[in-house]
Amino acid sequence: MSTSTVQTFKTARRLLTGAHASHQLAHEMQLLAMQRPLLVSDRGVSEAGIIATVTAQLNQAGVHQVTVFDAISAEPEMAVVEACRELFMAEGCDGIVAIGGGSAMDTAKAVAVYAGDTRPLAELFGEDQVKPRQYPLICLPTTAGTGSEVTNISILADTQAQLKKGIVSNEMLPDVAIVAPELTLSCPPGVTAASGIDALVHAVESYLSRFATALTEPYSLAAIRKIKASLVQAYQEPDNMVAREEMATASLMAGLAFGNAGVGAVHALAYPLGGRYHLSHGMSNAVMLVPVMRWNQAACPERFVELAKAFGAADSISVEAAGNYVLQQMQALCAAVNIPAQLREFDIPESALPELAEAASGVTRLLRNNPRELSVQDIEAIYREAY
Repeated sequence: MSTSTVQTFKTARRLLTGAHASHQLAHEMQLLAMQRPLLVSDRGVSEAGIIATVTAQLNQAGVHQVTVFDAISAEPEMAVVEACRELFMAEGCDGIVAIGGGSAMDTAKAVAVYAGDTRPLAELFGEDQVKPRQYPLICLPTTAGTGSEVTNISILADTQAQLKKGIVSNEMLPDVAIVAPELTLSCPPGVTAASGIDALVHAVESYLSRFATALTEPYSLAAIRKIKASLVQAYQEPDNMVAREEMATASLMAGLAFGNAGVGAVHALAYPLGGRYHLSHGMSNAVMLVPVMRWNQAACPERFVELAKAFGAADSISVEAAGNYVLQQMQALCAAVNIPAQLREFDIPESALPELAEAASGVTRLLRNNPRELSVQDIEAIYREAY
């Protein structure tokens, strides 16, 4: 935990949550003087009828110039951002509304800061490399997992480097985040599982982060409790509105936590898996969670006591027992929602592990948050344990 006396807490400028919160979109757009929105989504969300419903609601509210970009790939690539920005400018849009999972929101956030910027997109990667945002941005997640609606980062796939890279700037914090559980009802079971474990990773890593604070820790632990209680039910009973709302809230809480405390080695080791083998962000995180945490527990065993309690352990659990309890709970939860336990199940060759370790070791922006310092050799050993 950070010992700094000065703490900041960043999130979307306005946050709406709860059942039917999505019905407030037109009003929120009006407050931002947004009349010609670009709706950024993916085909799965479009095919579920969500975009048609939202467009009809906007038309009814007097917003008739609605442009839709739904060609979002599972893991957003730089070319997709460039195509989306081109449509935004060509149609004379005056704001962006992201309706989808992390890929749609990350694309929309990148376009929001890239629109009006003449530099190559590659120059925006890194921390605080963007210019002031000129257009309003609203995010509505349709999955309970990424927390992207309240974070200041956009993760994109650099296909040439075969690596995921981040654009990091407070300029990408949305003007409004609308977390409405009804939008997650159409989420397929596989996506519910992967995004739910993704939220769990955010909660766990933010709690263990070297930059966790008294403001972020309660969100991390509360998110773990909610995910433990509701993920399996949301997975098995897709129409269960109570479970969906609990997971939407948990994802938001985890997003608030990691958006401020950061994430660590799980994400760092997941990035090359997505960049080279196109594993989804949620699945990459899920398969690396237990192996990385097995390494981390030695560095901060006392922190695992609070994690264990959040997973349901008795208050009297010992430091010695807490680590194994947490690992067992993570493994059981992943198994209950049919998350593959090993890298080999994704057809990743064992010969690729050294190269993956080399790539992951370069993700220093995340590794610096991790409670245990990891060498390239350590990272390769973790990949081998995951294999």
